[in-house]
Amino acid sequence: MPLLTVLALMALPFLEVWLMIVVGGSIGVPWTLAALVSLMVLGVAVLRRAGTKAFRDADEAMRTGQQPRGGVLDPLMLMAGGILLAIPGFLTAALGLLLALPFTRPLLRWVFVGWAERRMRKMQDRMEERMADHGMRVPNQAPGSPFGATAGSDPSGARTGGRAEDPGGEAPHSRGRTIQGHFEPVEDEDKN
Repeated sequence: MPLLTVLALMALPFLEVWLMIVVGGSIGVPWTLAALVSLMVLGVAVLRRAGTKAFRDADEAMRTGQQPRGGVLDPLMLMAGGILLAIPGFLTAALGLLLALPFTRPLLRWVFVGWAERRMRKMQDRMEERMADHGMRVPNQAPGSPFGATAGSDPSGARTGGRAEDPGGEAPHSRGRTIQGHFEPVEDEDKN
């Protein structure tokens, strides 16, 4: 996959120049330059709007102690769209418009969240395999949670008010996972 990404990024400037020549041949060079400049101005405007909105949301979230209302993904998509619009070229402008338009962002957000969840599940499965290979017990997993059972949730995924009961019947713990064990000092044989 990284090789395909590198090849696509290497081919992008050539495709952009070819598309500019094709568009310039059909509508004329002055109109092509005007379209490219207007797309760049639109990209800068989108970047300014996204930056202002992100700053306002972050300021409100810090004052109230709540998470940002729109989440973090929308401002990031707007910023990426603005950057792609500001880069001269028609392919990057089309991708930037997809990221910047309000009616295409929900679909792209849905696609990205699905991809991220699949990626997290794949990483979790790989980590469980590695833990099992080293003889470690895989912790209990909450159904549907890519992060497994966490403190404050029982194995069914319901919140338990900050404390989780240990399935072995031991005392409850307040945060994180506890590794039970004991310490035995090792004496150097050279001192004897």
